[in-house]
Amino acid sequence: MARILVTGARRGIGREITLTLARAGHAVVATMRDPGGCDLADIAAHEGLSISLAALDVDDDASVAALFARPGMASIDVLINNAGILSINALEDESMAMIQAVMNTNFLGSVRCMKAVMPAMRARRDGLIINISSISGQLAAFGQSAYGASKFALEAASEAAAQELAPFGVRVALVEPGIIASDMTIAHLPQPRADSPYPHGRRMAAMFADAGNGTSTAVEADTVLAIVGGRNTQFRTRCGADAEIFLAMRSRLGDDGWIKLSDTLDDGEFFERMTAAMQG
Repeated sequence: MARILVTGARRGIGREITLTLARAGHAVVATMRDPGGCDLADIAAHEGLSISLAALDVDDDASVAALFARPGMASIDVLINNAGILSINALEDESMAMIQAVMNTNFLGSVRCMKAVMPAMRARRDGLIINISSISGQLAAFGQSAYGASKFALEAASEAAAQELAPFGVRVALVEPGIIASDMTIAHLPQPRADSPYPHGRRMAAMFADAGNGTSTAVEADTVLAIVGGRNTQFRTRCGADAEIFLAMRSRLGDDGWIKLSDTLDDGEFFERMTAAMQG
């Protein structure tokens, strides 16, 4: 049984990961900004699961320091950086405040937590860090200027940390889902600026609007469980059939083809191009 900390565990992917790991016999610390009213405690009591709730705002240095200063918290076996936010806008439309917010949560939030557990993991020469990334960390897509940048940065930091920690017996792994049918992409999907001259934000929103047909959060949680259990030892794991389709399409098109795909202002023409490109 491992002692595992999950960030962003109140809903969506983080909640599913928490329950899946706890039902597999692990002890999970489920963190979120405000644990009040979270149903994970009731589920844990009903099912006899080892889930404890803790307040954590990954955006805030003091909040991260306070949590990991608690007895035993810095010496957890597995850290799962899941907390994240999504924004859908063309770069010109995206406010600097929103760009900074996305980078602070998705990238710096993960880095803060990684740095908090690294010393103990390195000292005991054992530990696992799983960073929930995205295929947007492998391909830069229109309408995701802030989100994609945050995931590219997370992938770079993860790859560097994996190399640095390997001699000390500590493993770093990335999970790269495509479109997941989660709370963030369905109930709380952000909308692009309505008066934008760019069509790209609304196109991305339209693609996410079909997220109910996307990969289940259970698939991503099972992917994480396989990494925790040692059945998957890869550094980078793609999650969901659409992840493979999108990344194969990006590789096949190359830089010029990828850019040309979106060089029309007509939405109908764009989606025809996209459909054809995805079919190879």
